[in-house]
Amino acid sequence: MAQASAVRRDDVIDALRRGTVPQAGLDLFAVGVERFESIVERELANAAAGGAGFKAVRGEYGSGKTFFARWLAERAKRANFAVTEIQISETETPLHKLEAVYRRLTERMATATQPPSALREIVDNWVYTLEEEVLDSGEVPESSEGPDEQALAEAVGELLERRLAEVARSTPGFAAALRGYQRAQMAGEAAIAEALIAWLGGQPNVSAAAKRYAGIKGDLDHFGALAALQGLLTLLQGCGHPGLLVVLDELETLQRARTDTREKALNALRQLLDEIDSGRFPGLYLVITGTPAFFDGPQGVQRLPPLAQRLATDFLADPAHDNLRATQIRLTGFDPDKLHRLGAAVRELHAEGADQPQRVRSRVDDTYLMELGDGVAGELGGRVGVAPRMFLRKLVDVCDRVDQVEDFDPRRHYRLTVDSGELAEVERNARAGSADEVDLDL
Repeated sequence: MAQASAVRRDDVIDALRRGTVPQAGLDLFAVGVERFESIVERELANAAAGGAGFKAVRGEYGSGKTFFARWLAERAKRANFAVTEIQISETETPLHKLEAVYRRLTERMATATQPPSALREIVDNWVYTLEEEVLDSGEVPESSEGPDEQALAEAVGELLERRLAEVARSTPGFAAALRGYQRAQMAGEAAIAEALIAWLGGQPNVSAAAKRYAGIKGDLDHFGALAALQGLLTLLQGCGHPGLLVVLDELETLQRARTDTREKALNALRQLLDEIDSGRFPGLYLVITGTPAFFDGPQGVQRLPPLAQRLATDFLADPAHDNLRATQIRLTGFDPDKLHRLGAAVRELHAEGADQPQRVRSRVDDTYLMELGDGVAGELGGRVGVAPRMFLRKLVDVCDRVDQVEDFDPRRHYRLTVDSGELAEVERNARAGSADEVDLDL
């Protein structure tokens, strides 16, 4: 288990206490993803070297797809990638509207040093890098009071245009907005600069005054979003970030969308994959997640044969024989052994920050971990695969009590109770005693 600072440890334990997947620190208790480490590192390195990557992650509900995506994001951040995780939703982030996906991408984008949204900091760093390059070239006249500001602005603008020449051919507005932002910053026009950052982030309803200032028209549309993504990758690489990891999570929600919306969304995904294959997005590593029903069922990928062909992967009977370099990889979820190892990792993490670490370790021993895991799985219809979230929530609760109360013995004083109000939909369905009790989203 990786070493943890007090802040990282507390953030992880607090998230597990609430029953949520931590936003960071997943390497501290990662179980079951070790086999993917080498291939992930290889594919990130390829993207960092100017290539592009794509991976489809499949797994049943509760198999750890969101955990895997965030674990991957942490590894990407350590490689200095920018990362963004987008929950696909028919109402808020419809996949068939790439301008909405791009907008959410910029809103959720983070780096190892900048939380979401990191767009403005990335643009500022890029402009600063251009200024330093111009100053180092010696082409800007300098006096005792410093460089000629007007000459510097013009030289940076020219360099900006050269760096974005390819993007400017398809979306002149992106380069114009960057030029306008840099000019507004130099002139102290804070409101204009803020509005142009919003435009670069795909936000609608940017003021007409800001657009006139930069010489741009309209908002980013479906096709403009792809060009804007190309420009964003140029910005990232220009200020030291070798690439961008984009996670499109929960694509199985497309199965519940209207037929026309679903087919447009699947076609948008096919278009995005084709653009990646064409080499349009150097530095991009795209990951999508979904259930097996989404990839194999009639209301998912199979509905669009060209997309199904691109994602086709042979899975053998034994997951140990899976080809991890294939387009699709599968998560097999938890079995009792993995659940026990996960519990042991979290117990140790909790004990490191406990007032009474030895008491936590002795009273929440390995035998008790297995008993608690069996108990939680039993409450969920015996389905170990959907037990991890609730198991960890109950485990942290037990560890808290042992740490705080001197005579608390979980074997004598703790009775496992699982209320339906604290269960997620998939957990309630696992607990259902008959098909009539299963919640259906119709």
